[in-house]
Amino acid sequence: MTQRCVLIVDDEYRLREVICMTLEIMTSWKILGADSGQAGIEMARSHSPDAIVLDLMMPEMDGVTTFQKLQADAATAHIPVVLLTAQDGANYQADVVNIPFAAHIAKPFDTVHLAEEIAGHLGWEL
Repeated sequence: MTQRCVLIVDDEYRLREVICMTLEIMTSWKILGADSGQAGIEMARSHSPDAIVLDLMMPEMDGVTTFQKLQADAATAHIPVVLLTAQDGANYQADVVNIPFAAHIAKPFDTVHLAEEIAGHLGWEL
């Protein structure tokens, strides 16, 4: 089995580092981090990760716009995207609800079970 690669895109440095370190400790996945939507798009193009965990609320380019740009690019359109958001499902903007993210994970999340949650949504075994 080849090693999975997951790209974490979140503008909050500390949270991104917690997610990256948690997944590195809990899995055998290769973990990449990007601090903005644009950096995430560039890393997705150059590294072709198996999945992307994407923050919804970011400055300059939010998660929805980032997702749309990933979907519009043939090199990244196939990559499943898990949305990470502080908003609960009842409070999503209407345009977010209809976007085909692979899954939604709410902040705050349980770091102990984060890898299991991501793997479960993507149909991966740990």
